[in-house]
Amino acid sequence: MPASTTSHCRREQRTRQVIFHLLASFMLLALAFWTMAAHAGEVLDRVRAKSVVRVCIWPEYYGITFRDTRSGRLQGMDAELSAELAKDLGVQVQYVDSSFPRLIPDLLESRCDVAMFAVGMLAQRQQQLRFTQPYMSSDIYGITTKSNPAVKSWADIDKPGVQVAVQRGTFMEPVMLQTLKHANVVLIEPPLTREKELMAGRVDVFMTDYPYSRRLLDSTDWVQLIAPPQPFHVLPYGYAVRPGDAQWLARLDQFVADIKRDGRLAKAARNNGLSLIVPH
Repeated sequence: MPASTTSHCRREQRTRQVIFHLLASFMLLALAFWTMAAHAGEVLDRVRAKSVVRVCIWPEYYGITFRDTRSGRLQGMDAELSAELAKDLGVQVQYVDSSFPRLIPDLLESRCDVAMFAVGMLAQRQQQLRFTQPYMSSDIYGITTKSNPAVKSWADIDKPGVQVAVQRGTFMEPVMLQTLKHANVVLIEPPLTREKELMAGRVDVFMTDYPYSRRLLDSTDWVQLIAPPQPFHVLPYGYAVRPGDAQWLARLDQFVADIKRDGRLAKAARNNGLSLIVPH
């Protein structure tokens, strides 16, 4: 076979290979687009079809989603706002008990449609979940007893021998583990609670956010709030969903914008003593 013919055949073969790869790439892109389109709006469609929105809550979060053990009634800012979300959607609300350690798997495994319990927008969480625009923010505060000899001010917290409690799974855990150089961080998991450990004298102070601090300040006279002298680690809070459904996230973003504009956010914050940490 002449060299020119061989060269021509090779060019044709390379051309066919290029075309084949381009077609294969196009088919993969089309498949990916079709898959995304098939899932787009899945949650909102299901919510409307079943007339119920499933909302993950942490029922121990005072001022946010706190369930009264006597009456079983849910109260708090996000308890009120989740009811408003259901009203806007024209559906019923079904609460799913969750927690900060359970937050990510509960959403990724579709046990609920949205988490509404003042979820801090941590970078680690944003890698796995999607968040609405923030609707409030909080710094970190310390809670100690008025009689504790070791901690009287913020400067006393990071000292040798001081036992500092944080709830495992909250945003305070990685922050305090990274920040404290001298104090000992004690991670608290259920059935233990930070306040019981504090009352028993096993820790000197526990770290929390502003909403949770209201629980003890509103119900006891033996605690002392330790505020940072300047902003320490202010974190925005949003509502969290699993990734892959842009329409559902957009609908929740619309809800946040609506409650900011029409005053429902300010009202819910005022009802629960949280006006200090919501945008005005």
